[in-house]
This record gives sequence, C-alpha cells and structure tokens, in this order.
Amino acid sequence: MSKSLLSPDTPIKVSSTLDKSVGKKHLVDSNPETCWTSQQGLPQYVQLGFPEPVIPETVHLTFQGGFVGTRCAVKIPVSSEGSETGNNWHTLIYIFPGDINNRQEFSLQTESNVAVISGGIDKLRLEFEESSDFFGRITLYDLKLYGETV
Repeated sequence: MSKSLLSPDTPIKVSSTLDKSVGKKHLVDSNPETCWTSQQGLPQYVQLGFPEPVIPETVHLTFQGGFVGTRCAVKIPVSSEGSETGNNWHTLIYIFPGDINNRQEFSLQTESNVAVISGGIDKLRLEFEESSDFFGRITLYDLKLYGETV
C-alpha cells in the first residue's frame, strides 16, 4: 500500500532559491499559498533524502504556470568504486510536466526500472533540464512522493 514518503522533516536540498520567502521548506508544507522558486538558469534540482530505504511509486507536482520544469530527469544515486555514494546519479525515468497550475501525477515505475529500485533508495533527485520560463526559473508549490519503505 502506497504511503507518503515526505514529511516536514524530510532532508531537502535544492540547486538554488530566489530568496528566503520562497525556500525549500515550502515544498512539503502542504500550504497552497507557499512555494519554492529557483534562481534563473538550468538545470535546477530538488533532492530528497530518506531515513530508511524507500521504493518510490508516484510523484505529484504543482507548479506555477509559466515557471514549470517541462523536462525532468528523475535520478537515483549510484556508487562507483572510489567515489562516495550520491555523487553520481543514474536517470531512472524522464517526466514531462505540462505548463499548467494544476497538480500533475507521474508514475516512477516502469518495467525497465522496477528491478533498479526494488532494494530501495535513500535519495531521489528531480532535475529540471528545461523550463517554460525563458530564464529557466522553476516555481513549485507542492511536492508529494508516494511509495513504500523497504
């Protein structure tokens, strides 16, 4: 049974923040009046950490129209010999949000990647490679991630 994998205590890293009034804490506060807004430039990312391994199933995103990450690589960390886990990222799937204000839901599981995440992951990165904003800014009002703990 899927459950929310995010809480106000979820460790979050972002590539940039426009200013403190639109910080990363607003991504998971469930307040429709608050948001995270990046600075200009691409790519931008939101990185989530988990206290125990998880199997992500779906992600729900609510953007501000005109500031949408229209091409998003969903990435998981991979370790290679001689490097620290989390410094190298593997693209799990690409999602393509529409330039709208409504909540959008995307499945993160495909036949080809179920085996990759079946043992669970401890981090997930949403890397926005394209934006509907000419300057590459992203404004995200709500982020929800559902799945299971291992």
